[in-house]
Amino acid sequence: MKYLHTMVRVTDLDESMRFYCDALGLELIARRDYEQGRFTLVYLAAPGDSQAQIELTHNWDPETYTGGRNFGHVAFAVDDIYATCQRLQDHGVTILRPPRDGRMAFVRSPDQISVELLQAGDALAPAEPWVSMANTGQW
Repeated sequence: MKYLHTMVRVTDLDESMRFYCDALGLELIARRDYEQGRFTLVYLAAPGDSQAQIELTHNWDPETYTGGRNFGHVAFAVDDIYATCQRLQDHGVTILRPPRDGRMAFVRSPDQISVELLQAGDALAPAEPWVSMANTGQW
């Protein structure tokens, strides 16, 4: 058995691509538009790790998705949790659970999917502004 991908339905593909690629740093692996079925599939992965993918499913006809928090979360190991959180903030993403411990943070996608960020290896030493930053909303 082999892990293939996690599928997340998205309402605005462009906004989601800005979040997952520009802000989070994932890379486009493949994109397939299905005219007859009226949907697009986009496959993304962390740089250098194309085996573990996220599939973004965009249905062309408007739909309202609820229960994003019920999904749980997707998780990524990052080389520098502070730099990753700063890059996300620079892209307008709210850090819901800051990496006060130098180890873990949570953000949400535009469709309210929780994304957990974990420091690869040992936790970084606690540092500002993260140590003093409070949790925001739900993560």
